[in-house]
Formats: sequence, C-alpha cells, structure tokens
Amino acid sequence: MNKVRVAIIGQGRSGRDIHAYSLSQIKEQYEIVAVADLLEERLARAKQELNCDVYSDYHDLFKRNDLDLIINASTSNFHYSITKEILENGFNVLCEKPLARTAAEVDILIDTAKRTGKLLAVYQQSRYAPAYRKVQEIIQSGVIGRVVQVSIAYNNFARRWDWQTLRTNNGGNLLNTGPHPVDQALQFFDSEAMPNVTSIMDRANTAGDAEDYVKVILHGHGRPVIDVEISSCCAYPSFTYNVQGTNGGIKGSTAQLNWKYFKPEEAGELKLVTTPLVNEKNEPAYCREQLKWYEESWDIPADQGKDLFHTMAQSFYGMLYETIVHGKALEVTPQQVRQQIAVMEECHRQNS
Repeated sequence: MNKVRVAIIGQGRSGRDIHAYSLSQIKEQYEIVAVADLLEERLARAKQELNCDVYSDYHDLFKRNDLDLIINASTSNFHYSITKEILENGFNVLCEKPLARTAAEVDILIDTAKRTGKLLAVYQQSRYAPAYRKVQEIIQSGVIGRVVQVSIAYNNFARRWDWQTLRTNNGGNLLNTGPHPVDQALQFFDSEAMPNVTSIMDRANTAGDAEDYVKVILHGHGRPVIDVEISSCCAYPSFTYNVQGTNGGIKGSTAQLNWKYFKPEEAGELKLVTTPLVNEKNEPAYCREQLKWYEESWDIPADQGKDLFHTMAQSFYGMLYETIVHGKALEVTPQQVRQQIAVMEECHRQNS
C-alpha cells in the first residue's frame, strides 16, 4: 500500500477545512476517494475541489471495498454511533473529537474495534502542537525542577449561537474545545489512574444551553496540579501555558515561550533557621537571596506558525500513516481518550 485511500463523512468546518484540506497537501501518503454529506451544495463543492465520489448517505460508503480509512467528521452527537457503525462494517476509522459522551461508550468502541480487528483512532491533533511539545521538552530536560502546577488556558472573548452551543448536540466549550487542553493536561498529569477532578462551569455569552466557561482542576497524590480554563468571556487572555516548577517556570502562547530557572548547585543548600532573622543592621528581616537566573525563549518556526492547524494535522496524519501502512503503534490511543472522556463526564456530573 503506497497511499491510504480515505473517505470523509461530513464536509463542514472540520471535514472540509481541516481533514480534506490537510490530506490534499500530503498526496504522497493519502488519497481522498469519497465524501458523504447531507447537503447537496457541499457534495457539489467536494466533487469540484477533490474530484472524488460523493454520497448523500454515508451508509453507501460501506458498499465499497477500496477504503483503507473512513474519517468521521459528522456533528459531535453522532460521533459515537457512526464510529461504531464504521467499525462494525469492517473499516478502520478516525473519529473527530469528542469521541463520545461517556466513558462507557468509549469502552464499547474499544471492544468493537478489538472484535472486528479494525483500527480505532481519534483526531487529537493538539498532541502535536509545537508549543505543547516544546513545553514537554523543557520539563523533561529537568531545568525547572519538579513540576508543581501546570496551567493551560484556551481563553478568548466570543459570543456563539451555532449548533455547538446546544447540549443535545454534545455542544459547549468542554466537549468542543476541551478535548485539546484536557488531552494535554492528562499528558502533564502522566498517570493512567483517574485524577481527582474539580470543575466549575457557567453560561456567559452563548445563545445555547451549554456552557461557555469551564474551569477544571486535576490533582492526585504525587502528581502536579493541572489547571485548565476554557473561557469565552476572557477579554484579556494572557497565556496558553504557565508551568510552575521548583527551580523555575515556563510561560507563553502557542507561538512563543519563555522560561527561566536557577541551578541548585549554584544557589547552595537551603537550610532552615528557626531563630529571628536580622539584616546587617541587626534589624528584623525577611528571607532574601539573590538567585542567578537563566532565561531562554522559543518562537514557533515560521513555516509551522503560518498554518498551525495544518502543522498539527501533518504530524498527526504522518503518525497515523505509519500505523496503517507499517503497523506502528498509535501515539494517541483510545485508552488515553477514554481517560479524557471520563474526566469530562465527571465535570458534567458536577455541573448537572
């Protein structure tokens, strides 16, 4: 197999603007052979832009024998049911986020994939965001010491009134945007065990009945505190990542990062003093020291920052190609996504 032959269900913002666009840029690995959508104008546009077969009923895709992968880019409330159908009809599937509404549904999909012997993958492309990967690289280098807290903020000020603002459509900031920062948060938490979850959600600037303000705090013994915020009422967004460590920290956006740290061997051993502290004048004093700080910065490479969505898509699809064609293990597993869905399910339970 030289090329992975793909069909895409859905030609909306995700199916067309992300998946069809990005796959069209990596034709040496992928070929779009068919799309399905309910809207005739979308099918006509896909026929013209992609020169592929088009179907108004996605079930017609199951009659084909030339598909290596079906991408489920339907609306969020159909992700679980259509993904299950794809697997049961004997096809590999890549599902858009969120994969499902509950962890129990994810368990069913994992079992269905095992029973049918087909691949279940989830489009968590933010695992390949350049800034996120750079933050992980800095943490793993050890220069900022043990990580105490990681704050992730996907904030802006926006009012929405589309289908993704409705709970019946699995809408709201947590299920729409949340899979990206929550997936990253769980990688920072770095444990297969379910974290303790504290969540507060609110409706601020939405026409629908789902939340558009989300605060999630993940914590557990021996793990850093992870603070995730997804707000549509933040007029002054200040950072995407803010990492607090015992020797320093990291702060920045998806395009630029700064980090500073001191070297413990240069600072000397910290010794406890229980008697009153005084200064050189023998006056009461506060703890003070002059640490030698080292500061570094990173800017996203121009070719990656020009189209961040495509940058992440290329990396994700490169990984998926190696899985489908060469049998390499998925780097984003359904089991990891199950943990994410379980966290978000608990957030909804706390804010029912």
